[in-house]
Amino acid sequence: MNALIFGANGQDGYYLAQLCKAKGIIAFGISRSGDWMRGDVSDYEQVEELVKAYKPTYLFHLAAKSTTRHDALFENHAAISTGTLNILESVYKHSPNSKVFITGSGVQFQNDGNPISEDTPFEASSPYAVARIQSVYAARYYRSLGIKAYVGYLFHHESPLRKPNHVSQKIVLAAKRIVQGSDEKLQIGDVNVEKEWTFAGDVARGIMTLVEQENVFEAVIGSGKTHSIKDWIEVCFSRLGLDWTRYVEQAENFQPEYQRLVSNPALMHGLDWYPKIDLEQLAAMTIENS
Repeated sequence: MNALIFGANGQDGYYLAQLCKAKGIIAFGISRSGDWMRGDVSDYEQVEELVKAYKPTYLFHLAAKSTTRHDALFENHAAISTGTLNILESVYKHSPNSKVFITGSGVQFQNDGNPISEDTPFEASSPYAVARIQSVYAARYYRSLGIKAYVGYLFHHESPLRKPNHVSQKIVLAAKRIVQGSDEKLQIGDVNVEKEWTFAGDVARGIMTLVEQENVFEAVIGSGKTHSIKDWIEVCFSRLGLDWTRYVEQAENFQPEYQRLVSNPALMHGLDWYPKIDLEQLAAMTIENS
């Protein structure tokens, strides 16, 4: 068995590749950066040649610009929407037995703060959400043509592989500098925003759980448990023996994208998938390995 992973250079690609290796699946990563094969999922000829050459057992589309900003409109459309069509059409023409995973997101749904399930209506709240929604309908269309096209709606998840400018890693790195003597103040937006802090390795297991069966083709993959940004700050600073209130300041005029984003993962629980790593363990892992 083999797998193609588009967007392999991110945290999800890393853990998915490790999981494939553990299962005896040969994983070939494709990315515009990093140590993987260089490729662009928005280039149809490249995607088609890869699918023709490898005829993968599994194909995972993880590539995206992880921002909802309007100025990323065309980049998100190319990576997410066009990339999805390129993958599905190539599989349809050259490898119809491949199982395809398309990444969805919790932010493409209407969000009133209540748990979001597969039945929650979509909402085109950003260019990123528009691209994700289009990809879902593409997957549904190709599923009607006989392609095993799966969609996993991912909610906020973390790992030590986050980049330094990401809020979780920004907090960890600042705490580590402070404990080493820095007198800096950490500027953070709304510390009361609540979201899930699932471990990316657990999410990778969820993705694999979904594609290894053939009864459920769209599922919310999340913990169903929220923690505030303040919770993450408190856990990380306290592990290093620090009182976070002395070092963290709230940034002025910050407007959060949402106040609470949480999933209802009941369908994935029905497939016997549950996250294993909790917030404390995730914080310890991130502090140790960042």
